[in-house]
Amino acid sequence: MKYKKGLFLYNGNAGNQDIHPLIGIIMRTLSRELEEVHVYQTSYAQHAKELCRTFGEEFDLVIILGGDGTIHECINGLSSLLKRPTLAILPGGTCNDFSRSLNISQNIEMAIEELMRGEEVPVDIGKVNEDYFLNFFGIGLVAEASNNIRPEEKNILGKASYLLSAVRTLKQANLFFLKIEADGKVIETQAAMVLVANGKYLGGKLLPFQAIDYMDGYLDVFIIKNPNFQAAKDIMAMRKAASDEIMQEEVIYQRVKEVKITAEENLDVDMDGEIYTTTPSNIKMLPGHLRFLTPVGLA
Repeated sequence: MKYKKGLFLYNGNAGNQDIHPLIGIIMRTLSRELEEVHVYQTSYAQHAKELCRTFGEEFDLVIILGGDGTIHECINGLSSLLKRPTLAILPGGTCNDFSRSLNISQNIEMAIEELMRGEEVPVDIGKVNEDYFLNFFGIGLVAEASNNIRPEEKNILGKASYLLSAVRTLKQANLFFLKIEADGKVIETQAAMVLVANGKYLGGKLLPFQAIDYMDGYLDVFIIKNPNFQAAKDIMAMRKAASDEIMQEEVIYQRVKEVKITAEENLDVDMDGEIYTTTPSNIKMLPGHLRFLTPVGLA
């Protein structure tokens, strides 16, 4: 056995599927692979964060069944610990973005088997002021799209609700003036969106950027200057960009280890689909800060 003691957390309300019938299947696999398994179902906002922060150091492995919001809570509970367990993500949400970056099967029964036979990889974690993100940090269009998602659409349409929200957001997009300080350089510009990406997916779709790597120790900062430009439409519609030339013309790209972002007015910050803070934001990359299980040879 690679791991002796595991903590299994699940959000029974995640996504639009009933995951309870799968709990028994998951537990049979975990019981076969681990000497000891503790199980918690989250019951309120930030519960997963509290459980991870309180008990995380006691475990070798934390298995998380839930959506991007549950994963985000767990990251924020574990990242400040001195002794951090390995993590395994079971995709139980609507989009399951970072699990896609790790090439984890979106079928939960297959995912648990693949991960228990899988391998560990170090994963970079972004730190924003005193909080953490795994998949992305965003202001402007991406945060406004999160705010514009209608719960009834998300429950019925799942991933498609993000596209509908993005279309609505583009029609009413606002520009803002921001200042970005990184590597001794200062950029002052008007923009429609800033995306700091660590994962390759957003809203369940592959982002139209090739440079993103969650194991390279760098922040990939993309400044989209105008909502009417093709790059903004490609990102919000989650489709491949028309050409590299268009991306270079319409996007300011920075690859840095630390960056400070300020705006003329405080803007909502979206981290992994969760909005609970505003700019200004001091962001730095924590290289290989957490370890995740991935299917063998697919990281």
